[in-house]
Amino acid sequence: MSKNIPNPPAIGQNVKKQRLEQNMSLEKLARKSGVSKAMLSQIESEKVNPTIATMWKIAHALKSDFNLLLKGEGERVRKFHVNRHEDLTSLDTDCSGVHINVLSPISMAEDLELYTLTLQPGGKLDSSPHYRGTEEFLTVLTGSVKVTAGDKSTILNEGDLINFDCDVEHSIENAAEEVSMAYLVVRFSK
Repeated sequence: MSKNIPNPPAIGQNVKKQRLEQNMSLEKLARKSGVSKAMLSQIESEKVNPTIATMWKIAHALKSDFNLLLKGEGERVRKFHVNRHEDLTSLDTDCSGVHINVLSPISMAEDLELYTLTLQPGGKLDSSPHYRGTEEFLTVLTGSVKVTAGDKSTILNEGDLINFDCDVEHSIENAAEEVSMAYLVVRFSK
């Protein structure tokens, strides 16, 4: 190499370090990233130079800073990500009378997810069990909401907060005669 051009970074070592810090197997990283286990193994052993698109997939699967994977432990780029209201994902569910705004970026999916729920009178959101150890935190912003998780149930009013294990069948239902709104945080177990 020329004297003026530094050696390329040890990208494979950086990927492996991040993966091991998260106690993630190559198989799990392959599943989450869409990059084959064989390719990941070659990247980690510095046998191939991955494309930017491949590194992008790996960074998102590891929920790691893209630049950190490229440069290593040098100067870390601090997160400062803004989701503007007009860019939020909105979902009208199959459940009648329920509208969901997804507040968290896609990079946080299945880690920590943030939502606002708007429940019309009679609106109910039924959910299947999440991964074992996953929990939800719900705060009622307006109105009244009934939360059921497994065989437990309660009514929450404006300002009330509930934290519950959601690895069982659970539901969130409007218990008022007017529109109710709630803020929901889903924290997945590691």
